Amino acid sequence: MSRISGPLLDRIDIHLEVPAVPFDELADNTSQGTSSDAMRQDVMRARDQQATRFHNQSTLYNAQMTSRQVRSHCRIDHGCRQMLRHYVEELGLSARGHDKILRVARTITDVAGDPQISEMHLAEAISYRSLDRDLWI
Repeated sequence: MSRISGPLLDRIDIHLEVPAVPFDELADNTSQGTSSDAMRQDVMRARDQQATRFHNQSTLYNAQMTSRQVRSHCRIDHGCRQMLRHYVEELGLSARGHDKILRVARTITDVAGDPQISEMHLAEAISYRSLDRDLWI
């Protein structure tokens, strides 16, 4: 971690530390999880929403949004704004980090099939910036 610079890490949309899965969970045949078909349907619905959102534009996906598009398509309510403000100020995130959180939150919202970014979507997007926390804590 100490070898990764802040500006380089800032350019990565999602970063997580994934612990090893205990053997008992790997060997458990009763766990169903999400099927590939269900996940495929969620992803296709999200892609359809993005195709509609960016109709007649060079942007195809949320990850490609410019800062101006983020302001337009990632509108958040007061509660979300307060949550994001706290996180950005606590960790001293850059404008790039701020926008990446909103892009990821927009994608999470699309996959869920919801029209508006909620605090739950934003909290999940923030949780995908775990390396930011590790660098500052």
